[in-house]
Amino acid sequence: MRMIPSGALVRFVLGIALLTSVVATASAQVTKPNIIFILADDLGYGELGSYGQKQIRTPNLDRFAAEGMRFTQFYAGSTVCAPSRSVLMTGKHTGHTTVRGNASKIGYAAQTLRADEVTVARVLRDGGYATGLIGKWGLGESDSVGAPWKQGFGYFFGFINQTHAHNHYPDFLWRNDTVVKLPNDITPIGAVPGAGYATKRVAYASDLFFEETRAFVQKNRAQPFFLFFALTTPHGNNERSRELGEGNEVPDQGAYADRSWNDSQKNHASMITRMDEGVGDVMKFLREQKLDENTLVMFSSDNGPHREGGPNYDPTFFNSSGPLTGIKRALTDGGIRVPFLARWPGKIKAGAVSGHVGYFGDLMATWTELAGVARPTVHAADSISLVPTLLSGGEQAKHEYLYWEFYEGGVSQAVLLGDRWKGIRLKSQTAPMALYDLTNDLGEKTDVAAKNPELVARVSEIMRTARYDNEHWKLPTK
Repeated sequence: MRMIPSGALVRFVLGIALLTSVVATASAQVTKPNIIFILADDLGYGELGSYGQKQIRTPNLDRFAAEGMRFTQFYAGSTVCAPSRSVLMTGKHTGHTTVRGNASKIGYAAQTLRADEVTVARVLRDGGYATGLIGKWGLGESDSVGAPWKQGFGYFFGFINQTHAHNHYPDFLWRNDTVVKLPNDITPIGAVPGAGYATKRVAYASDLFFEETRAFVQKNRAQPFFLFFALTTPHGNNERSRELGEGNEVPDQGAYADRSWNDSQKNHASMITRMDEGVGDVMKFLREQKLDENTLVMFSSDNGPHREGGPNYDPTFFNSSGPLTGIKRALTDGGIRVPFLARWPGKIKAGAVSGHVGYFGDLMATWTELAGVARPTVHAADSISLVPTLLSGGEQAKHEYLYWEFYEGGVSQAVLLGDRWKGIRLKSQTAPMALYDLTNDLGEKTDVAAKNPELVARVSEIMRTARYDNEHWKLPTK
């Protein structure tokens, strides 16, 4: 047998080691995960089968839950859409984030991200990700510094203005900074209120969003990508529902057409099932593109269920909040606790259920850790990575508390201590505080503040210190 000289052997071994290192580095670059976050609009905690829904069919999202992880105590950034999305984008709770309310009544400057905002899209883009937003934005108009293409998104298609997004059959959408005309007619018939609208409805916005999502994935499949897929279903169509008296808008009532329900209920159920079918198509497309095992897909809702689906719509019909109390605009858990699913084959254990307390702000730390990029350090405590829980490894850090503030009819505040004690102060900082024990009173029916003065004092102090005013969002001077 021929012997290799010792010097040559050393060079051979070093060469193999170097080659292995190069291959490992290249492999790490290739396997940086894709991230897709699917956000429903006004979907309640109890409106998926995996969360107890009995009447609305969601087989694809139920399969999603069975193949991944389902969180049971996960919270939105706020109880309405704009501040909830601001928390998601900035990784900061509503006492720190820029946009803290829906601001159409006080001007869109208050609903606009700053020019120097550090959004998760900006951080991931700078870390080598292709970034896209398809669907609803609502954090800055097209001519403002808050426009999505100025906040880290390399591609955008959808609604910029959230009021515009109330119409599921719009006559235009935006592709980046360009208006795309659609063949829908939403012209009022006459000038008399109640006269109704023309009914030429061809292009359903959510259907277009699913088509765009597949196109975005196809185009960017060769590089890591981050897609914020912000659906507008099952949000009600407020203005036109009042005019037409027809409830939520959807192309057809599908499996619910023959039910004995009113049209508003049929349409709402059909909107959710149609969304579910679209999500199923996206998951199938990922498998066909052989991207399934390198793509983390998450699904959630921006706040609790609405009561805005027309004059005959009632969310209690479907038990939309599940075992929780309250709906959209409430700080009880029905307004802010949301379904949250995460799926990543081979990484996230199938069928897992987690009671870990998290919220939208945690996704900044989670996504940047998975992407291997540095995250912003300002208010770092607002964002705690979920990676140990998702990947079932290491010790999961926990929040001491979660904080919310809400600006409608006054300024309300809520604090969740750990996973159990929930303090809510409504409309005024001088109002008495209600305290609930979620462990024993999930529906927040019994106020135990009088029995727990030390906890009330602690929550009051957090409400005072866990926030600061910004230019547009301020606590009233006492």
